[in-house]
Amino acid sequence: MGCFLGSGWFCILMVSVSVKAQQMSSTKDHKPECLGNIVRLHVAAVLGNVNSIVNDSKVIELTPNLAAQCGFRYKFDRMGNAMLFASLLNCLAQSKDDKTLNLATQLRLHGKLMPVDYTCSYTWASREILCDDVYMEASGRIPKGGSLLPYEGHWFRTFTSLEIPSRSEVDEVQRKGYAIANTPTRLVLRSPHGKEETYLQNVAGVPMKVLSTSIFFEQKWLVAQVDATVACPTQGSVTFTPELITWYLPRHIDPLFSSDAFTMLELYMGIDGKRLDKQEMAARKYSVSLMEVHVIVKIPVGAVGGYYKSHVQDNQYFSTYAIEPMLELLWIEEDSHEDTRYKVLFPITTPPVQALVFKLGTFNLDVELVNVTLSTGVLTVAECNARGFNVQEEMSEDNLSKSFSMAVPFMDPAVFHENRPEQGVTSFTLHLIYGLVVLPENMAFSHSASVNAILMNVVPHSISGVCDQENFYITVNYGNQAPLFEVMVGGWLLTAELAEQYVTEGESRITLTVPFSAPQTVFESIHASAVRSRLSVALLNPFTNVTMKDFTLGCTFHKRLTECFSNGTMTALAVKVESTPSLNPGQLTLTDRSCGPDYSDDRFAYFSFNVNSCGTTRKFIDDLILYENEISLPDKLKVKTASGLDDDYHLTVSCYYMINNTQSLAYHRKPCNNEPSAKTESQLLVVMRIATDASYKTFHQVEEYPVVRYLRQPLHIEVELTRSTDPEVELVLDHCWATLDKDRNSKPRWNLIIKGCEYPEDPYRVVFNTVVADSRVLYPSHFKRFEVHIAAFTGDVDELTDKIFVHCDVFICDPSSPVKGQCSGQCVNQNNSKRGQRQVKSTLSYSGHVKVFLSHQSVV
Repeated sequence: MGCFLGSGWFCILMVSVSVKAQQMSSTKDHKPECLGNIVRLHVAAVLGNVNSIVNDSKVIELTPNLAAQCGFRYKFDRMGNAMLFASLLNCLAQSKDDKTLNLATQLRLHGKLMPVDYTCSYTWASREILCDDVYMEASGRIPKGGSLLPYEGHWFRTFTSLEIPSRSEVDEVQRKGYAIANTPTRLVLRSPHGKEETYLQNVAGVPMKVLSTSIFFEQKWLVAQVDATVACPTQGSVTFTPELITWYLPRHIDPLFSSDAFTMLELYMGIDGKRLDKQEMAARKYSVSLMEVHVIVKIPVGAVGGYYKSHVQDNQYFSTYAIEPMLELLWIEEDSHEDTRYKVLFPITTPPVQALVFKLGTFNLDVELVNVTLSTGVLTVAECNARGFNVQEEMSEDNLSKSFSMAVPFMDPAVFHENRPEQGVTSFTLHLIYGLVVLPENMAFSHSASVNAILMNVVPHSISGVCDQENFYITVNYGNQAPLFEVMVGGWLLTAELAEQYVTEGESRITLTVPFSAPQTVFESIHASAVRSRLSVALLNPFTNVTMKDFTLGCTFHKRLTECFSNGTMTALAVKVESTPSLNPGQLTLTDRSCGPDYSDDRFAYFSFNVNSCGTTRKFIDDLILYENEISLPDKLKVKTASGLDDDYHLTVSCYYMINNTQSLAYHRKPCNNEPSAKTESQLLVVMRIATDASYKTFHQVEEYPVVRYLRQPLHIEVELTRSTDPEVELVLDHCWATLDKDRNSKPRWNLIIKGCEYPEDPYRVVFNTVVADSRVLYPSHFKRFEVHIAAFTGDVDELTDKIFVHCDVFICDPSSPVKGQCSGQCVNQNNSKRGQRQVKSTLSYSGHVKVFLSHQSVV
């Protein structure tokens, strides 16, 4: 079968039989074309399918699996013509110096032999990657000096698939359908699609099949290693509209790069493996664009180079359009200085679309349909079928008469479109003239016809938005399509939990109400009395992750970021802006570096200081005094960005005061309406219990502890003040935390509630639940309820045991004796109101332990 062992080609076991003399077919109409690293051969329909290859008087049955393993593929158009593609490094190719490759063999096609003889010259890149419809191929230079060694012994390779390596001998790998070989200077790896070692990876929103390998070959004491990775796009990289095919390919195909620094040297588009120049592309209305993230190919449906194909589904006639574009890229990585040629042959077929179907008849048997006249010209019956019209002659049941039927795709240029937006429909109209003839007299006659069809318009999804002084209001309209998309809000996936905070649903739309300072927003700039914030929303295809629609809204919100108080106190809020992505607001200081923020998180820093401190300057302007300070980052903490500039931050805050100013304060005496109250001492009891579910109707009894919860289950906790009938008294949670031991001071410790608020550094924050009065709850102010996610306790799995204890410190507040402190209210805005100051009494309680089971299905 022509295994080229002298150059390291492997032998594939094939079923072969001897061949006797058979009829030979002429080769003048089947000359192979050398197209870079592939060869293309046309085979006429009269010769039929490619059944086998005859090589050295042996017949090799060319099954689909063997064809993919060997680097062959053949396809057929709607008329049955075959097109054979072969990699230059296919199993039967002969090579001596890797610059010239040749193949001399014969194809057997339904008993006929067709000789195939070609010689192709090609200049190889350091690495060549070929993505065919049925296989993936990578070839690269053998390490320096390797071409001089006659490598022998055991070959083996290591597959790497999603970090799961496996080792296989070469013979075993070949039996699995892979191909490994080396020419004098190159190593070749070929894999049919769908092999178990390949895996899917999302690259820049495009799903790609990836195969990563390490291949070793040895000779005595020398072992050489070549890493080979192939990544090819899948059908999920294509989107369709009735008029246009759009194909996305990542510009930076991550699995194939060792760094981000590279230069794109060449970019070509072609059809059926053959490059097209700019004039041909323009004539066919193709376009290819090299964007920042993707290479985007756009092909009009029905363009030259493809063809329409008829289909029948559920006794309905449909039409598809098929085309096979090619993309060829050449880039060089700046670190390795090695070039890569990446070629993709990518057959595309549009979804089935119904067609205009109509019938002409009945006629006697001596009538023939000769041609059809359309607004675009006259077509013969053969030309109609070639254009995808599917003209058929139908006989009557008694075989005494006949009729003619024809189906025309809605998107054909001869079909007139009229959009009627007020009715939500589009009208399609086709005017034509049938040209007929009576045989044998050849008497010609014609028949004019008009066909009209009305289809409902496709209203696409849309996004719009407005702002007020507090929120963004984003509306996502479904149009008249099903909401088959995922919503990204500022880079965050709109999960069910996030939707509870932001989303209001309607029949055909959803509205998102997002505060201007929400984590999903981006601050563009800040001013003394305003902040500019931006929110981005995108709709993603849930299967391909390709962006279907995106929308960005930026608004200026008038907020006082600096406040000046009459007692000489200044407060300022510093906001992390988009231009300082690596800034830690907690590291900001005033002019005096010892004055840091009173409060900070990952987006804000809040300062409060006296005008005579922290390096504040004073300046007299007429009858005013100007106090100024600057919020900035110490020099030692500044970070160099990718552009080489400091990730700097400067915010000037200022206050103006009148030099001489008199303020009047009015007051009125008011008689006391309350009788003096007497005081006494009593004991109050605080209890904590665990509810069985979020309704807080039933609770676990003492004998049921420990209570079992899994990682994805929330823990519903209720804290109650008992033995009190005063509705004015209120229970306020101060601190709540969890430990692995009953000792409330033991370590480790997970903070849940700090100073009445959710612990901000916990990714699974506590959720406070509103308490309403019912038959059991007479005084809602005596209760507090909150939810804890069990997954919050897995921060250090090595120390996690099967028991967790929850502890709480609480305040009991009495409004009759106002004092400052925690009695100013619980942190969460459960009812958007603040409490008065109340008498403080402190106590604590803790629950029984909660038993936690870990399982891989519940890992968050």
